[in-house]
Amino acid sequence: MAKSEYLTAPLKTDRMPPGVPFIVGNEAAERFSYYGMNSILVIFMTRFLLNARGQPDAMSGAQADAWYHTFVSTLFFLPIIGAVLGDAIIGKFRTILSLSIVYCFGHLALAIDHTRLGLAIGLGLIALGAGGIKPCVSANVGDQFGATNQHLLPRVFSWFYFSINFGSAFSTLLIPWMLEPSTMPPGKAPSWLDSLIAKLHGPDVAFGTPGVLMLIATVIFWMGRKKFVHLPPAGLKNYFREISQRENLKALANLLILVPFVAMFWALWQQNFSSWVLQSEQMDRHLFGVEWLPAQIQTVNPIFILAMLPLFSYLIYPWIERIFPLSPLRKIGIGLFVTALAFLIIGMIQVRIDAGETPHILWQVLAFVALTAGEIMVSVTHLEFAYTQAPKKLKSLVMCTYLGAISLGNVFTAAVNFFIQNPDGSLKLKGASYFFFFFVIMLVTSAAFVFFARFYKGKTYIQDEAVAQSA
Repeated sequence: MAKSEYLTAPLKTDRMPPGVPFIVGNEAAERFSYYGMNSILVIFMTRFLLNARGQPDAMSGAQADAWYHTFVSTLFFLPIIGAVLGDAIIGKFRTILSLSIVYCFGHLALAIDHTRLGLAIGLGLIALGAGGIKPCVSANVGDQFGATNQHLLPRVFSWFYFSINFGSAFSTLLIPWMLEPSTMPPGKAPSWLDSLIAKLHGPDVAFGTPGVLMLIATVIFWMGRKKFVHLPPAGLKNYFREISQRENLKALANLLILVPFVAMFWALWQQNFSSWVLQSEQMDRHLFGVEWLPAQIQTVNPIFILAMLPLFSYLIYPWIERIFPLSPLRKIGIGLFVTALAFLIIGMIQVRIDAGETPHILWQVLAFVALTAGEIMVSVTHLEFAYTQAPKKLKSLVMCTYLGAISLGNVFTAAVNFFIQNPDGSLKLKGASYFFFFFVIMLVTSAAFVFFARFYKGKTYIQDEAVAQSA
């Protein structure tokens, strides 16, 4: 039997796997790509969208919210395709590489066509590409580890999440600035510089730049091909036989218990890219001598993630452990209640806006503190938990329970935004009542989770190891 040119099992070592830097670098560039595009979608749809004749064809705020969350829900539903491709047919590496190319073409479509048709084609390709690679990328992280170095998994999943937010922090500052027309006063710089700066602005550059970063992410991933563990695909027949085994069906059923609860977290969290952006347009955004763009305020989320991940890992979690044992499910439960607090703050801000006031953006930043704390406790924990609770040959498929929760949450938010629109353009649920509705929903969800989490019975699965070879 011919020897594979790639590793087909994790090395038996207590050190960090050699493929991890390439995975983290790829994720940082890909997340710059995704979150840069994602940060301007609602603003683009409400201000820059054109018809086939090049005339303005903007959506209302509620329409943009509804279609944005429809896109996100589709993106996070499609990982089931990538999971089957990665686990059963062509393997995770080839799935990630091929769908990353599809992803790049989606960015290209958004950059060159600013009509509703161009928007649909671009977002469709991005949903297929980004959605398809998601379960494979997350599972590929865990596949690099065996029993000897599994103690490093929580640290690496934190680095993985760190890279996500490192990429998104820069993109959510830069890309909204690129979308807006240049504000440099005429005559302040040489004409050639004025012309150059003007060319750095507009939807074509704002959508094209994330496309370039996605291409870089694809190249970084390809460069790490000989460092990664390439677990061979199981084959469709073996794959479905594996799924049908009683123990594996039980593992899947157990993980599905978490999905509706975590889905409501995502129904709220994802709105920092939609309803929170529209709210910030009505707030005083002057801070540090700069008037920040509405789509730039969300940058505080990845910045807070970068600061708060080590804070939770080394201070908050150990402190709570002194009071009571802190299991993954308890982390998620606490995080759900904290997320409800974030929307209570947002609702109180909206009460002031509805009364004709212009509250300062720092109040929304305070809500981001609560939202980010909830994200660390819910999302980071659920990501690692879903991987470790997944049977060995079903890692990508089970990551779909994590991603499916995001899809389901966005289906709920999109449905709410479609339902509240009246034929005359008015809304059934508007202003502060909209945000308080989600606050109540999250509070009820949190209380229900505390009850149902007691019934979870899980098992941890880590990949088998290969014997380390000397160089």
